[in-house]
Amino acid sequence: MRTRPLKVALLGCGVVGSEVARIMTTHADDLTARIGAPVELAGVAVRRPSKVRDGIDPALVTTDATALLKRGDIDVAIEVIGGIEPARTLITTAFEHGISVVSANKALLAQDGAALHAAAEAAGLDLYYEAAVAGAIPLVRPMRESLAGDKINRVMGIVNGTTNFILDKMDSTGAGYQEALDEATALGYAEADPTADVEGYDAAAKAAILAGIAFHTRVRLDDVYREGMTEVSAADFASAKRMGCTIKLLAILERAADGESVTARVHPAMIPLTHPLASVREAYNAVFVEAEAAGRLMFYGPGAGGAPTASAVLGDLVAVCRNKLAEAKGPGESAYTQLPVSPMGDVVTRYHISLDVADKPGVLAQVATTFAEHGVSIDTVRQQGKDGEASLVVVTHRAPDAALSGTVEALRKLDTVRGVASIMRVEGE
Repeated sequence: MRTRPLKVALLGCGVVGSEVARIMTTHADDLTARIGAPVELAGVAVRRPSKVRDGIDPALVTTDATALLKRGDIDVAIEVIGGIEPARTLITTAFEHGISVVSANKALLAQDGAALHAAAEAAGLDLYYEAAVAGAIPLVRPMRESLAGDKINRVMGIVNGTTNFILDKMDSTGAGYQEALDEATALGYAEADPTADVEGYDAAAKAAILAGIAFHTRVRLDDVYREGMTEVSAADFASAKRMGCTIKLLAILERAADGESVTARVHPAMIPLTHPLASVREAYNAVFVEAEAAGRLMFYGPGAGGAPTASAVLGDLVAVCRNKLAEAKGPGESAYTQLPVSPMGDVVTRYHISLDVADKPGVLAQVATTFAEHGVSIDTVRQQGKDGEASLVVVTHRAPDAALSGTVEALRKLDTVRGVASIMRVEGE
């Protein structure tokens, strides 16, 4: 066994970084045995050096991350800073100085993954990022390595624990959105500013990364269609229950039937209670991967939190250190297909539409005609009226999203339609 330790620079020491440092210390002997050489935490770059960090030698702490990377003896950098800068510059600096990188930075990888992969490839180094997608759940490596000989056609899953917690509480307790969000905030599942989670930005970044891996093509954050879940209401859940469904915020990535394009989207959707994703509770994540030979695979577990995310980071650290010892590198970017990302309008699925309408004869016929004129076939209709007002719930057969959008715009112009209360896609059937 090699006796000189592999030296690790930790960039960032927040919730995840502090757990990484703790596990590196408490499991040092096990990590040495698994890697074949000792690993040593050689420096910790932070913004606030005065903060007390239990278990970390204050002599290791620095505010100069660039100097830490340039000092000449670092083998691996772990980037858990998050955001675009300075993370991007620090990662490229690491590659320039012969340092492989383990990152948990979904936002950066979704935006600039191609450039970072190219920099790693040019330097003959590793870029690993299991922790960027689904916390502790092994997902990136199985898709990138275990399924490398298969053809993935679809990925659908819950990839944000905060939103799943909120929707689960709305479903199980009848709480409204704000009440469920307040509980998530009080329990530490939601940030003080929950926008990235509830508006789907976090899930969209993860979707971009997963789509690139699944379909061997470059998918950026801007390619992912995104809708948040702030408009989901108790009435939506009541309608879902009547259909034998619940509501989840889903990331859905699909290869077109002809194999010539892909789609990537994040939005709330109704799914049948019989679907495995419907039973994913609290802040857990779960992802379905559908491959040509392997069939349907489900990956389930905690998708966030310091210790679960640190587990994924340490798994990558072990893999990268093993590669260093073997003078090898792991898989890099695979983007040979160069498939175009189709717009949301091309996506074909079912829809649940709730309308507020006048309670008088002929309204249903007028609404049905509008659907027919736009090529959207109706599956079921439920009408409920009182005191001159009525609600009309329409569930369609599968139709292109563009056709549905045109239908909704036409419905809004009808004198008999007071408003479109909600529009939700129906998935997983």
